[in-house]
Amino acid sequence: MNSLATNRETKSFRELLTFLKGEFKPKGKVLTPFNIISGAIIFVGIILIVYRLAMGLGAVVHEVPEYPWGIWIGFIVMVGVAFAGGAYVSAFIVYVLGGEKYHAIVRLAVLNGFLAYMFYAGAILLDCGRWWQIYNPIIGNKFGVNSVLFLIAWHFLLYMIAQFFELAPAFAEWLGLRKMRKFFMSISLGAVIFGVTLSTLHQSGLGALFLMAKWKVHPLWYTEFIPLLFFVSSIYAGLSVVIFIGNLSFRVFGKDRVDEEYRESWKDIEIDLGKACAVGMFVYFFLQVILLVHGQHWNLLNTPMGYWYLTEMFGFLLLPIALFTWGVKKANRTPIRVAAYITMAGVIFNRIDYSILAFKWYLPFSERYLPSWMEVTITAAIVLLMVWVFRWLVNRVPILKHSPQWAVEQDREMEAEANVPALAPGLGVTMADGGVSIEQEKTTKRS
Repeated sequence: MNSLATNRETKSFRELLTFLKGEFKPKGKVLTPFNIISGAIIFVGIILIVYRLAMGLGAVVHEVPEYPWGIWIGFIVMVGVAFAGGAYVSAFIVYVLGGEKYHAIVRLAVLNGFLAYMFYAGAILLDCGRWWQIYNPIIGNKFGVNSVLFLIAWHFLLYMIAQFFELAPAFAEWLGLRKMRKFFMSISLGAVIFGVTLSTLHQSGLGALFLMAKWKVHPLWYTEFIPLLFFVSSIYAGLSVVIFIGNLSFRVFGKDRVDEEYRESWKDIEIDLGKACAVGMFVYFFLQVILLVHGQHWNLLNTPMGYWYLTEMFGFLLLPIALFTWGVKKANRTPIRVAAYITMAGVIFNRIDYSILAFKWYLPFSERYLPSWMEVTITAAIVLLMVWVFRWLVNRVPILKHSPQWAVEQDREMEAEANVPALAPGLGVTMADGGVSIEQEKTTKRS
């Protein structure tokens, strides 16, 4: 990253606008195969989104009365939110537990989580019949406080705000807003704790939505512990995405975008992430075995849906557990990467199972939901647009680079201020010295 983008200080709004104008210039080649293909999909997708908002939901989606949700909820929201789980896990490890070793990836993970919530959770707007009333859960006349969706809507909004404050210091460093960065740093820990708390609730809350469909979800997938399963799976799903994005970012972005120290530390971090994924997936598998034994649905295993269930358990759960374990034991990152990709595919299928495949599985194929080409195009456009924004920000904001020198000095000053001994002038004692009188301390120093 250009040093002028980090060591500068913005002192006026005019300077800020001038700087931003220069930042909108392309940082690399524009006419690449990826840009051309993805740009065309995004262009068509935007047109279809406008068409959907103007003409209504039925003009775009394949409406099936038996299915309340389609690919926008079943894939974009359910999968996207699970994939964003790496943000709250990494932020908790670094900022709350003090795991500075993983500082190289925390901004990357939080940025991915923030954009995922903006684009994927924002896709809820497309699935709302009366999308212009999306504000109703926030300022509506009647709050559905007993609704799980009401809870999730508020959690999504508050968590996006919390993630913004977690990322705000990086944006302040990029824009040269030194005073604002100091303010954002002073509240960052509170934002992290608040965000982690919200994440544990709405990750499980998404699973709680299916508790109301007991007779519609296949018995091999339905359990009263769906919220717990969704929460646990979001941990290893999010970390697997961090492995995927980390490998891609450290390979795609050059030395001017990534610090070599971060690039070297990634090797050990990736192995540790693989270890965490293996543990999380083992816990999930253990829970699934207990639930299978408790439910006593053995006869359902010898059915088409039972075969698919076993495929998930062995192909998308036990197999990556074995690969993660092997990679960690041998310090080999290749099986860890393969395991992360398989895990991501497994989570995608698992979330789609609950909302589409295992939902009303007993209906004939002719009555089941299949997304229209317009739904698929809009979905692809949303995902690719997020990739574009992610790439644009990493090329400019210090996401994979150390903070500029002035920010490091600012952190030292704030730490020094926080460590100043607390004084109690009214009592005449210093709290840090165990109640020694200030006058006695002065007399001791004179002598």
